Amino acid sequence: MKKWSLYLIITVLSLPLISAVAVGVGGWELSIPTGSSTSNLRVREGSPFKIAIFADLHFGEDTWTDWGPRQDLNSVNVMSTVLDSETPDFVVYLGDVVTADNIPIQNASLFWDKAISPTRDRGIPWSTLFGNHDDASFVWPLDWFSSSGIPPVRCPASDDGCAFRGTTRVELIQEEIKSSNGRLSHSMIGPKELWPSVSNYVLLVESSDHSKPPVALLYFLDSGGGSYPEVISNAQVEWFKTKSNTLNPDLRIPELIFWHIPSKAYKKVAPRLWIRKPCVGSINKEKVAAQEAENGMMKVLENRSSVKAVFVGHNHGLDWCCPYKDKLWLCFARHTGYGGYGNWPRGSRILEITEMPFRIKSWIRMEDGSVHSAVNLTYD
Repeated sequence: MKKWSLYLIITVLSLPLISAVAVGVGGWELSIPTGSSTSNLRVREGSPFKIAIFADLHFGEDTWTDWGPRQDLNSVNVMSTVLDSETPDFVVYLGDVVTADNIPIQNASLFWDKAISPTRDRGIPWSTLFGNHDDASFVWPLDWFSSSGIPPVRCPASDDGCAFRGTTRVELIQEEIKSSNGRLSHSMIGPKELWPSVSNYVLLVESSDHSKPPVALLYFLDSGGGSYPEVISNAQVEWFKTKSNTLNPDLRIPELIFWHIPSKAYKKVAPRLWIRKPCVGSINKEKVAAQEAENGMMKVLENRSSVKAVFVGHNHGLDWCCPYKDKLWLCFARHTGYGGYGNWPRGSRILEITEMPFRIKSWIRMEDGSVHSAVNLTYD
């Protein structure tokens, strides 16, 4: 077998420089930083690699009412049902984990931590990326200025108390990694030159057989919103091109892409009314709310035969997958949280990666335990 060489450099730029150690994986040499919160994922021998996607949880809404905390508890129940039914190997939190513009305390990490708790408590590794609500500035409710006045708000016993300033993207990831003790969180602070876009990084899914090449590369990108425009920048596009060409120059490793806000390409493939083949899904209740601009990301993806699918959230009333130019699939997740708009039943998109022969299947697991919208995301 021909040996390949690959160098994967993972850096957390908000922290001091970390020394790296080389790890051999079937002829692939990986440089992983010691002390990093991230290590490689691995397929279990004889089993597919399963990913559960939790999208648009919107924790922390209206915490000064009975309704808000009850919604968060309902969201925990949805995630618990999915995790116990599917027993995934990995979980992706696909943005809008919290509704920061509705959280009156400085440390939104308190609600971020609650959202992650069902996964962490089961010892399942996860990663997160940002949506448009996660670091948004607090929006004062208009009725607080009426005769009812500002309601009693539970503030942390600290000097900041209710600071109403929100928590930055970097702070959220730093607290997440800290709370996982460097064990289960695979989230990373991306290259500083891409800031204010923060959640840009790549994870490797290794084969169960150490002599074989990796099974997949998982790319996470920050699609903006909240503290800055809803866009994947040209700088991110160039970062992805450089990173993917370095890690996967001959396109032999399948690649999956995750971000929160759909690109304008989703509008081009969106079903007109009913979801018909080749699209697969169960709800098509609103128009695609796309990013503000397209800076070439989709052109790069469609020219990489290794890219199999893109997964987004943001639109709570959409859960379909549609092929894009017969080259890759564009998929929505399923609205998981009871926070946010819409009363459609909650659930989670599941991905299942089979190593030999390589296949990616997907379906939606609902809160009531039912399963629907199964689709094969692999072009033969």
